[in-house]
Amino acid sequence: MKIRRFVGLASRLVLICALCISGPLLAQEEKPFAENKFVLQISDMDPSKQTLVLNVAGNILKAYGQDQADVEIVAFGPGLRLLFEDNSNSGRIDGLVSSGVRFFACENTINNMSRILGEPLKVSAHASSGKGGIVRIKELTDQGYLLVKP
Repeated sequence: MKIRRFVGLASRLVLICALCISGPLLAQEEKPFAENKFVLQISDMDPSKQTLVLNVAGNILKAYGQDQADVEIVAFGPGLRLLFEDNSNSGRIDGLVSSGVRFFACENTINNMSRILGEPLKVSAHASSGKGGIVRIKELTDQGYLLVKP
């Protein structure tokens, strides 16, 4: 009887841990059933452009709903500053991530900026990265995402 109770408790604990771990990961995954797919490009270091791209992402979610809109913001070149760990928009980024918006940081830009600065860049923990921002945009547009350059 004690073994059965222990196994029951252990299986519940495993399920709870799995749900806790998978929750944040789900926000970073593409939404295959979303009817409206957008990739937003930020390649400008102008703070007003950074604010604009975040506003556009929020407006898309309001217009279509979190379940029906798949939004990814791709940052490269000077626009990578949006995803610097200490960017003044970090709180807004946190909020958008919790609403399902994904962020992508160009690895080429990260490497080049790190080399120029002489130290590794600290990029938002919410951002995934890959070889190139343009490559990521092409991947997404090939999958039917609409490219928006606010």
